[in-house]
Amino acid sequence: MIERSDLVLVSSAAELGSLAAAARQLDLAPPAVSKRLAALESRLGLRLFHRSTRRLQLTPHGEAFLAQARPLLQGFEQLQAQLTERHDEPRGLIRLCSSFGFGHAWLGPLLAQFHAAYPQVQVQLHLREQLPDLRAAGFDAAVWLWAPRDPNVVTRRLASNRRIIVGAPAYLQRAGVPQALDELAQHACLVVSENDDQPATWRLQDLSPRGAAVTMRVNGPLASNSGEVVRDWALAGHGLMLRSLWDVHEHLRSGRLQQVLPRYAMLDADVHWVLPPRAPNSSVPRRVRLLQQQLIQALATPPWLAPPPQQPGPASAPPAPRRRR
Repeated sequence: MIERSDLVLVSSAAELGSLAAAARQLDLAPPAVSKRLAALESRLGLRLFHRSTRRLQLTPHGEAFLAQARPLLQGFEQLQAQLTERHDEPRGLIRLCSSFGFGHAWLGPLLAQFHAAYPQVQVQLHLREQLPDLRAAGFDAAVWLWAPRDPNVVTRRLASNRRIIVGAPAYLQRAGVPQALDELAQHACLVVSENDDQPATWRLQDLSPRGAAVTMRVNGPLASNSGEVVRDWALAGHGLMLRSLWDVHEHLRSGRLQQVLPRYAMLDADVHWVLPPRAPNSSVPRRVRLLQQQLIQALATPPWLAPPPQQPGPASAPPAPRRRR
């Protein structure tokens, strides 16, 4: 007999590409996951996955199994949601996905407030580098920093955000304040590296009337795939960085960072609520709707959009000297 836990196991392993990752998601020991999968394949008389040291891939039998499993899992979710809706007090589990930085700094505290208001609702927050296939991974929703391009998901903007160019006063005093965009070539630019094969580029928008989009190639001595590491480098005075307002606004207010070239920003960083595709005639569970409403209210006036105190002008930090060509 195939059980619901078998369907969840195959779905998680297929989406994550690793039995170890599936074990972490399901809160099971890796040997137990391997044993359960082997037992399922033995009962079926079919191999569902090709196993290698690097990757777990579905076989044709596994793809057919998963295609049948997904609507069954959705049916279980709908049944559970309908039964939960009968309670006056919201209850049940919400599995939520978000990025590491925003999830840690902002979403975690907001979820604690939500749990205080609805103590019978359990919330699991999973932090990821990349937005997964929410339906395949079994997530109820995601809070993400840009709108996914997948036309099948449902998105709503929760809060405005933008990325700006900032540096520490010590760095600006030493290297000068850039007065024009092309002067970035003379500066150490700290880069969040998302693709090692591509040159570091900042895709900026000129915020002046009739301003156009501008793509700048930048370089510097330090790069990381962690935005938090890059932020700490900037705070220590190692260069300029392009970073979201939600992450730097407190440092701007305290004076530990200063914005430069305020005419330019990256505008693709708004905070969005993302829902996976749903089967026809299925509704979003009440507990998920309540969480969405609370996040909308909490982020209606984002704290990071409050203007920082007036910063010292270029008089306290000289303009960057132009190189002779």
